[in-house]
Amino acid sequence: MHFSSTVLALAATFTAANAAQKGYKGFNTGSTFSTGANKQQVDFAYEMKAAQELPNTDGAWTSVRLYTMIQGGTTDTPISAIPAAIETNSTLLLGLWASETSDVFQNEINALKNAITQYGTAFTDIVTGISVGSEDLYRASINGVGATPDQVVDYISQTRAAIKGTSLEGKPVGHVDTWDAFTAAANTAVISAIDFLGMDAYPYYQPSSPGGNAIGNANTTFWKAYTDTVGAAQGKPVWITETGWPIVGDTDGAAVPGADNARTYWQETICHALANDINMYYFQLQSSQGQVVNPDWGIKPAGDIVNEPARFELTC
Repeated sequence: MHFSSTVLALAATFTAANAAQKGYKGFNTGSTFSTGANKQQVDFAYEMKAAQELPNTDGAWTSVRLYTMIQGGTTDTPISAIPAAIETNSTLLLGLWASETSDVFQNEINALKNAITQYGTAFTDIVTGISVGSEDLYRASINGVGATPDQVVDYISQTRAAIKGTSLEGKPVGHVDTWDAFTAAANTAVISAIDFLGMDAYPYYQPSSPGGNAIGNANTTFWKAYTDTVGAAQGKPVWITETGWPIVGDTDGAAVPGADNARTYWQETICHALANDINMYYFQLQSSQGQVVNPDWGIKPAGDIVNEPARFELTC
């Protein structure tokens, strides 16, 4: 594998900021299918098993990032990904959906507390961290439907209070957002309130980046975003919580979806992150089931994701 001297120099600047990371490797998963049907324990367990059995990865992809604590179709029942993770020996980066009013967010807190009561240390021992929100600051800056910095800080405080004195106390509490939300001066209060930054970055969507967004420039664009985020992180670790390259979809600027380009992105960017033990949650394991999406980011096709081959080579 070859990296430019510029990329290697940039990578050296964030080594110290990420020394405490565990090198978790996982995938993002929502609480519903693209059809809107709610996932159940068997569905989450199936995904987790498929991730662990990915070819040429030595069974290293054993973690899952969640967006909500609430089981679909309920008010505050804990999400069934929890017993699925216990069943499959997976770990969880928890998520509490924060682009909501305070009374609705209380349901996320209730589900978190209920999970601690129901599953005890079998649950809390497999938690890698707790993310309060996902791209709320980005959405608020674009169309006002996310959450303000003050609101996110308040929800972080509520989450810390909820886990105080429980077996989740001491787990890192963070926030997930786009890299440029973290580098915006208006959002520094959120960074001050958290233990880690979960960074989402997609070079595919950055046609205005220096050099453009063709796959040949994607690695440089990603690590520039990462090091800019590290520079804003107040010395706190930066986790990679979403990134990837689409397999199928529309061309965006000079960015062309395809298995070959996804393989290039995996080899140059993902493998580099893994080699540096940066916590990594890739987007995403499986194509959406039941509904065609554009773009399609899935490493595995819809359907039998345990036995169907990956759509590109995953060796580092």
